[in-house]
Formats: sequence, C-alpha cells, structure tokens
Amino acid sequence: MVRRRVVRVVRVVKTVAGRLWWIPPSSGVAAKDPFRFLPETGKMDEVEQRSRKSMIFGRLIPAALAVAAAAVLVQWLATSPASGVVERLPGSDLTPGPEQEAVAPWDGKLTRGDGKATDLPGEWPRFRGWKLDNISTENVALAQKWGPDGPKKLWSIELGEGYAGAAVLGGRVYVLDYDRKAKSDVLRCLSLADGKEIWSYAYHVKVLRNHGMSRTIPTVTDKYVVSLGPKCHVLCLDAVKGDFRWKIDLVQEYKATVPEWYAGQCPLVDEDKVILAPGGTALLIAVECETGKVLWKTPNPDGWQMTHTSVVPIEFKDKRMYVYCGSRGVVGVSAENGQVLWKTTEWPDPHKLLTAVVPSPVPCGEGRLFFTADYLAGSLMLQLKAEGENIVPTVAFRLPPKVFDCRQHTPIFYKGCLYAVRSDRQLACLDLNGKLMWESGAAHRFGPQGLGPFLAANGMLYVLDDVGLLSLVELTHEDYKPRAQAKVFDGEEAWAPMAIAGGRLLVRDLTRMVCLDVKEP
Repeated sequence: MVRRRVVRVVRVVKTVAGRLWWIPPSSGVAAKDPFRFLPETGKMDEVEQRSRKSMIFGRLIPAALAVAAAAVLVQWLATSPASGVVERLPGSDLTPGPEQEAVAPWDGKLTRGDGKATDLPGEWPRFRGWKLDNISTENVALAQKWGPDGPKKLWSIELGEGYAGAAVLGGRVYVLDYDRKAKSDVLRCLSLADGKEIWSYAYHVKVLRNHGMSRTIPTVTDKYVVSLGPKCHVLCLDAVKGDFRWKIDLVQEYKATVPEWYAGQCPLVDEDKVILAPGGTALLIAVECETGKVLWKTPNPDGWQMTHTSVVPIEFKDKRMYVYCGSRGVVGVSAENGQVLWKTTEWPDPHKLLTAVVPSPVPCGEGRLFFTADYLAGSLMLQLKAEGENIVPTVAFRLPPKVFDCRQHTPIFYKGCLYAVRSDRQLACLDLNGKLMWESGAAHRFGPQGLGPFLAANGMLYVLDDVGLLSLVELTHEDYKPRAQAKVFDGEEAWAPMAIAGGRLLVRDLTRMVCLDVKEP
C-alpha cells in the first residue's frame, strides 16, 4: 500500500511541475507571448527576451521546490509504518470520486422563459454560417461607415465566462452557456428581437475556470438544435420547444480525451446526420438526428485525439467527404459510410510541438485545403489528387508564421484569397500560391493578443479585437483599406466567433453578448 501511495505522490509531483512550467501563451497572465518572434526580423525583441527569461526562472524555481518537497514526502512515506493505516478510496465516504463523476447521469432540466420568437429575417445557423465559410450572402444593405458612437446597440445580456458564439434561425438566438453557480452547461434560446430568454435546457457538469468555460457554437435546423459542451457532452433538442431528443457523452462512450482548455469542436449537421469527431475508439461518427442512432464509425487505429477544430464537408471528384484535423494528422472520410478515403501526417507539422490546433480546414476549391495554427506552426496548403481509384494528398506549399498564420480563428476564403488576423495581430491577405498580398502594418494591429474574430458580409470584413474595438475593412486583395472603427463594449477576451443575421451583428466578450444594428440607415 505504501508503494501505491509513493507512486501517486510521484504522479502528482510530475503534474504540478508540468503545470508550473507551462502556462498557455494565450493566457491572460501576460499580454504578450514570450515566444513571439518579430515578423520584421525573425527575432525576439528586448522586452520579449526579458519576459521569456522571467517566465523560465519564475517556473523553474517553483517546480524545483515542488520536486524537493516531494522527495521528502516520498522518504517519509517509505519509512513510516503502514500498520493501522486504511487507504481512503473515492466514494468510501459517499463523496464521488473521479470515476463516479465520469459516469454520473447528466439528466437535464428545461425551463421556459418569457421571451418570444419573432419573424425577423436572417439566419446564421451554425459555426461560420450556413455555407461554413464565415461569409454572409444575405441581401441586406449594410452601413459602410459609422457615426462617432458606432453601430446602435439593440440589446445585451450577461453570460457565464466563455467564448461561445451564437447561432441564429427563425428569429431565435442559440448559445451554449455555463452556469457556475449551478455547475451546469446551459443551452439557451433567446429572442433575436430583444435578447429575452425563450427557454433554456441545463444539465449538470463540473467545469473549472480555464480561460472561461464555454467555447462552442450549436448547430440548428428547423427541427433540431445540437450542441457539444466543454467536456464533450453532445445534446440534441427540439429547436423550437427545447424538448429533449437525445444525448451522447463522448468521453464515456468513445473514450474521447477532452482537449486542453476544453472542447472547441462545433457539431456539423449534414442533411439528417450529425457528424462528430470524438477521437478515442472512433475517429469520426455519424449520428441520426431524429433518433440519436449511430449510423457509422470511422476506426481510429493510430489513436488520434480530439482537437479544437471542427469537421468540414467537401466535394472532390464526385465524392462527398468529411475532412477533420486530428492530433496527429488530417483525414478525409466518406460521407456515405465513414470509410477513410485518404489521410496524411503532414499537418500538424510532425517536426513541431504544437500546444493546440484550433483553426479548422479551409476548402479553397479544386481539391485544395488550407491549414494554419499558432505556436510557430505557420501554414500549409494541401492538394488532393486522384490517382486511379485512390485520392492522394500532397503538399502544395508551406509558409512560416511570419508570412501567414492564425492563432485561433479560421481564415476566410473569398475570391481566390485568404484573410485572417495573424499571430502578430496584423490583418493579412494571402493568395492561393502562398503570396502575401498585403498586411495591415504595425500601426494597424488588432488588440493586445490578436485573438478576436472576423466575419465577411456585403464585401466588407468585420474585425473585432480582444477588448471590443470593431473595425470595418474592405474585403479586397488590392490593399488594406479600413473604412470605420468603433468601440462596441468595454470588455476583455472578446474571442467568440461573431454571427450576423438580417443586419444584426452578434458579438460577445468574456461575460456579455451584444446585438448591434449594422444595417444601412
């Protein structure tokens, strides 16, 4: 028994030392990433060198102290008599242990509100909009400039800490929230007209603060709304009434590993199926929307784990497939039966240690798929080629981060070019040959961390920085052409993807969602 206790202490020390050493670069502890390189020189500036030294020593010392203290504790445990000592097991005092919590039921509760759905036009029914390209094609005239006060604020609501954006359909706004007091994920349905709650559905799950709690966007159809929670709970409800349909715990049922900073994958509804990428015992699965029945599973022999990216559908050589970027590579599977059609380990870059892969694959037409990430990963363009009955992925080009990358959000592909806010906080435009068309310049950086979202509509880019400054920029490959700018709220960590429907722009910071009127007066 003493040996088991010693082993447990060693495990705890390793975990503590690891956490003392590594704090995510996107942490609010520091506004700058100590590993950030200057794009102009490829070197760290003096401030960042000092920051890195401070970070290293500030973490080595506590880690060393933790190891030394553990050595003393191990020695004491090894030499102390074990007689009369009873090992305390999880649940022996009626307090649930980790295993019990993992399999505990997560029965939900539906609560009706006084909000009313309206017949307002417009829809943004899922992550990155209806076509999954983050571009609105609605025939609504939008303002090309703003007055000194910026766009009119129509309503705002308080939310739990997080970065979960909105989905909009049928005059309703759907957002997956987290209630810290109740320790519950809460799928909320709000009125697009005034933000009042129509209904909410909550289920218990313990989520600790780790850069907020919520961070995914539901997918909604006329019949269903499907969400994926921070700890990989998948929930399907009636989109109008909020009535329960079915649920899946990806950790319990597929041995999924919850990504660091919790799940960022948004569920994909394709026709009558929900497509999910659990990792674990199944790389991808297809679930029938009506019943929750699993229609097919993609094997996962290489043990790829879930990342923060979402599944993307594409068509290539008359074959419909789903593309997913897992922890060790990219795969394309048949939409019909989940069979692997192709896969590659060229991305994430096997020669670089990435803390997280966040942006999703970007289809660029003619079998091209663009990938990007932070942590010095840069970017990659993949080209699919048909060779007989097989599909072969090849690398078209790679780019270093100083040319093009993106820390958190997925680039927008529009008329032969890609647009994104790079990790150096500049907005940039790239063509499909890997040529940098323009960058906004050092005088036009977006926020203290460059983690804010961007969205395209009416030939314009809406770019929100970390602290609530909204910019309007022409969507053109010619040059960086800013049109308007306004402070829309005084907040922090405004990292959630935006949504636009009927000329109403939904933005949020860490604890609040705001609806803005961006229509032409």
